[in-house]
Amino acid sequence: MTTMTDDDLTALRDALGFLKDREQVAERLLESSAKHSFDPDEELDWEAPVEDGKWFWPPELVSLYDTPLWRRMSEEQRMDLARHEAASLASLGIWFEIILMQLLVRHIYDKPLTSKHVRYALTEIADECRHSMMFARMIHKGGAPTYPVTWINHNLARVLKTVSTTPGSFACTLLGEEILDWMQRLTFPDERVQPLVRGVTRIHVVEEARHVRYAREELRRQMVSAPAWERELTRLSCGEAARVFSLAFVNPKVYSDVGLDRREAVAQVKASRHRREVMQTGAKRLTDFLDDIGVMRGVGRRLWRSSGLLA
Repeated sequence: MTTMTDDDLTALRDALGFLKDREQVAERLLESSAKHSFDPDEELDWEAPVEDGKWFWPPELVSLYDTPLWRRMSEEQRMDLARHEAASLASLGIWFEIILMQLLVRHIYDKPLTSKHVRYALTEIADECRHSMMFARMIHKGGAPTYPVTWINHNLARVLKTVSTTPGSFACTLLGEEILDWMQRLTFPDERVQPLVRGVTRIHVVEEARHVRYAREELRRQMVSAPAWERELTRLSCGEAARVFSLAFVNPKVYSDVGLDRREAVAQVKASRHRREVMQTGAKRLTDFLDDIGVMRGVGRRLWRSSGLLA
């Protein structure tokens, strides 16, 4: 069997055009990292008090927004729910970034250690370390608890990060990054939101843009070069990850923690047209990309539809 080299791959193309050279992509990302990287401990004012009357998350992005239950809630209870959902999302983000760091280490294990591609992966791992610490500090500052994923999802991820194929790893990476990135792009310019939360989301948006570029370029390369069985496994694993991700996106414990009936709240979120539109809009850029490069096919596509992230 003939193995394709990087030189071979640069001559190939997918539906989006010719593949770019790995080292050139990595060089550009390293240059961007040198110019636009942040130390959250120094960049953000962690000692500033929480501001009265400001949200921890834009109300339109809170899961219960515009439901019958939301309309019965007081403004204070709505803002409290937003604070707890911000902590839930940050907890999910930390869990996901720890998985991502391990997937990146696995990806570069067999790669040339002095290459720019490996150097950028290590740079991204350093970014994710800072992001995880930043999210944890934001949760603590907001005064809400952490919200770990379920035992089942925690251990499913343990399996994923151990056995995932390379294209599957990058597809799941994009799933975790792009929907939250869309929400954070709405958050950091929103003057209704707490200044600290806006600062955290601004840093994350700037640095995640590089991570998304790296993952997209590598996933395109893998979907061109991987054997047929691996491409099909990627479609299935990505679809199942979308289903799990949609269920884990907001921990239902947030509802009881702010004095709501958990079952009623979960039922109203599932029935909410607004919430469905928010999640599908947040996922659209990703689902369009995955569709273009051949990930959204067959059973995998049906799993995406069942997740509620694909219209």
